[in-house]
Amino acid sequence: MYLPTRHRQHDPQAMHALIARHALGVLVTIEDGLPVADHIPFEFAEGGEHGLLRGHVARANPLWRRAGQQVLVVFRGPAAYAPPDQEEKAASGGRVVPSWDYHVVHARGVLRAIEDPAWLLDFLRGQTHHHEAPQAQPWSVDDAPPAYIDGMLKAIVGIEIAIERIDGKWKGAPST
Repeated sequence: MYLPTRHRQHDPQAMHALIARHALGVLVTIEDGLPVADHIPFEFAEGGEHGLLRGHVARANPLWRRAGQQVLVVFRGPAAYAPPDQEEKAASGGRVVPSWDYHVVHARGVLRAIEDPAWLLDFLRGQTHHHEAPQAQPWSVDDAPPAYIDGMLKAIVGIEIAIERIDGKWKGAPST
């Protein structure tokens, strides 16, 4: 990502907050020499130097078989078209152009696959609790029959990325 100094986000907490608010990341891996993008909801967790990204995929999704690859995950925050400022236009003799304001975070690390049912169940309980908490009648993993959950656990694989590098770009102040 092109990252001029004036747009670099230096605050790791701000980048972690963007990931938490906009959890659907674009996970980029390489398959047969070509980039592949998968859209995965991630959970940010403390750990390592820059944090951990955790998620899960269907066992049928070949993504988890790329464990060991260096990967890139892109999180897109608010974005908005930025028309030229009329006062600036008048003051500069019309030397202004429209732009695009946005906040993004790029996280890099090595993809790890996790097939441990206990890890998966704990992860799913936590993720479900987090996303269901605002609901009037929150659903819990434990609301489903145990045999059903056991079957679902066999159909998924956990993924985890220890963030080795994190870059944030805050260009302007998007209104959305």
